[in-house]
Amino acid sequence: MINAYFTSLYRRTMRVAYATAIKEIGLTLASGGRCLDCGAQSGQTYDVLCREIPLSSQRYFGLEWNHDSIRPARQRGLNIIQADLNAELPYRGRSFNCVFALSVLEHLINGCRFISECHRVLQPQGRLILLTPNISTFFSIFQLFMGKMPSSGPHPDSNLLLSGENPIRVSDIGPTDVEAQFALHRHMVVFSFRVLRKYLHLAGFSAIKACGFGLYPFPNFMQPLLEKIDPFHCHQMVMVARK
Repeated sequence: MINAYFTSLYRRTMRVAYATAIKEIGLTLASGGRCLDCGAQSGQTYDVLCREIPLSSQRYFGLEWNHDSIRPARQRGLNIIQADLNAELPYRGRSFNCVFALSVLEHLINGCRFISECHRVLQPQGRLILLTPNISTFFSIFQLFMGKMPSSGPHPDSNLLLSGENPIRVSDIGPTDVEAQFALHRHMVVFSFRVLRKYLHLAGFSAIKACGFGLYPFPNFMQPLLEKIDPFHCHQMVMVARK
C-alpha cells in the first residue's frame, strides 16, 4: 500500500516535470535555431519534440556516452555523436540557441564544468534547460536525521552489500563496463535547489526560472499548490537559464 502510494507520487512528479521541460524547449525553439540534446540516448526527446513543434533533424544535435544507443539514432539520420559530458563539449562557442539535459546532470562527475560548457556553446540570449533531482528533499533530511545516507540514486555495489548484509569481496562485484554502466545508471553528484540556481548564476546565466516538482509525502491533489509554496524541497527540479 505504501509502495503504491509513493509510486503514484513519483509517476506524477516525473510526468509533470518532463512535460514542463519539453514545453520550455519547444518555446525556445519556436523562434528557430539549433538545439543540443545532452544525454540524447537514441533520440527519444527528439521524437517527443517533433510531436510538439516542427523540428527538422538538421536543427537537432545530440551527445551520448553509450555507443549502443547512438547506432539506431544514426541509422535514422539523427546527428547524435559519442561524447563525454564531463569534458569539453565538441562544438564551437555560440553554436546553439537551446541546450538541454534531462535527467543527466546527476550522472556527471564534473557537473559545474558541464554547466560552464553549456554557457560557452550557447548563443547570446540562448537558453539552458535542466531537469535533475534535488538532494534537499524532506525524505533526504529524514534519512540524515535517522543516521542514514540519503539516497541519491542507484549504486550497484551498495545494493549488493545490503542484499546480503555481508562484507563484499572484490570477486563479487566483477568487472565494470564504465561506458555502459557508470554514466548511465549511477547518480554521482546531486545538487540542491538553491545551490544549482547559484551555480547557474556563477557560470554567467541570468533570468533563471526554477521550478520544483513532487513535495513528498503529501498527496498528489496537494502537489500543484505545495510546489509553488516550497520548490526548495521538491523531488525534481527544472531550471531554465538564459545566457
